[in-house]
Amino acid sequence: MQNNKIIEGSIWKNMLGYFWALLLGAFFQQFYNTVDAIIVGKAVGSDALAAVGGSAAMVVNLFVGFFMGLSSGATVVIAQFYGAGRKDEVNKAVHTAIAMSIAGGALITIIGIWMSSWIIHAMKTPTEVIEASTIYLRIYFIGMIANLVYNMGAGILRAIGDSKRPLYVLIVSCFVNIFLDIFFVIWMGLGKMGINQGVMGVAIATVICQVISAVIVVIILMRSDDSYKLILREIRMDTGMLSRIIRIGFPAGVQTTMYTLSNILIQASINEFGKDATAAWAAYGKIDVLFWMTIGSLGTAVTTFAGQNYGAGKYDRVRSSARQAFIIAASITIPLSTVLYFWGEGFLYIFVNDSNVIQIGIQMIKFLAPFYCLYIGVEVFSGVLRGMGSALLPMLITLSGICLLRVTWILTVFPLHRTIETVEMSYPITWGTTTVLFLIYYLYYVRRHNIKGTVNADSE
Repeated sequence: MQNNKIIEGSIWKNMLGYFWALLLGAFFQQFYNTVDAIIVGKAVGSDALAAVGGSAAMVVNLFVGFFMGLSSGATVVIAQFYGAGRKDEVNKAVHTAIAMSIAGGALITIIGIWMSSWIIHAMKTPTEVIEASTIYLRIYFIGMIANLVYNMGAGILRAIGDSKRPLYVLIVSCFVNIFLDIFFVIWMGLGKMGINQGVMGVAIATVICQVISAVIVVIILMRSDDSYKLILREIRMDTGMLSRIIRIGFPAGVQTTMYTLSNILIQASINEFGKDATAAWAAYGKIDVLFWMTIGSLGTAVTTFAGQNYGAGKYDRVRSSARQAFIIAASITIPLSTVLYFWGEGFLYIFVNDSNVIQIGIQMIKFLAPFYCLYIGVEVFSGVLRGMGSALLPMLITLSGICLLRVTWILTVFPLHRTIETVEMSYPITWGTTTVLFLIYYLYYVRRHNIKGTVNADSE
């Protein structure tokens, strides 16, 4: 707790330092999936890329997204208690959070393996990749406990202001993943045996790395001397703490799930245009993630800053955190959108060689990249509101502004104009609408709860 730079000192300087560590962590975490995509796309083919990055990726996001939304409640609770210096509550929250991740991982594993085949068929996945997509999903779900334990452990470290050690863990496991991908798919020749065997190789490599990440982050927590120290025999759910975590995290989990469901509907619509469009959407998704991991990292940073300062009663720094996060987001998003718009084609060739897939992917990039700025407000405002403990209204705003509106668009407008452009248009429309709604609610919330905006000398 000594020299806590989150609740004292320059906000923008400390937020940038915290953010860059998060962004590098997100980069290496995404590198798992990107390396899988490159290897299967190049060594196995575009069908394998569609299997790994298409419907299967959407299903994984559905299950993992719900739990990660739920676990954000633990991150907020720990950040608030840590900022307030309440050590006993931090300790209870940490052990409850780890217990929740173990139980949640076991449940998702059972449900995921059982429902994989049905979901893949329900999403209108192209026939050529149905079997491979199902294989990838089932293997991926086997490692779900490790996946959630790592993410929860990393979330605990970030909640107390440590964004560097989760980064180091990801760097190690990422390079192990690259080695294992090459080992299974190329050296062992699984890629040459066919799409199913190639996909199986990258799935096994990913699971092994998730286990490694989980073990390392647990050891880090166990060796801590601070209030967030993890003691294995004390891992259990404290009912009061669990209730508090769920109160904040459940709306976020529902929000993430509905968000992913709307994207699954998008994926199903893209699948109707055939395997080339599915492969192009998967390749575009690997490029598009540059923006999402950037804005997502900033959202995590502003949530932690808002949470700790709110817990410490420094409301002026909460509002200052929101303003400065918005400036940082715009300063990064505008150049990134420009680069992708003019030079995005070069990124596509990293994943596929098929000229038709490349042309479809170019259209997707040029259509969507200019609209990224519309999403900034969603991440920043919702992050600050979560940090202050407001979860229900942000969930409803996201459900109505993004999920419901997007589903309505696909179910009403798309049948009248069955083009890829019609599907793509659902994104900027929903991003812009939701940003406006969040801005209105944020301004109302800070006034309603007297979160004064006077900035202290140490806030700039």
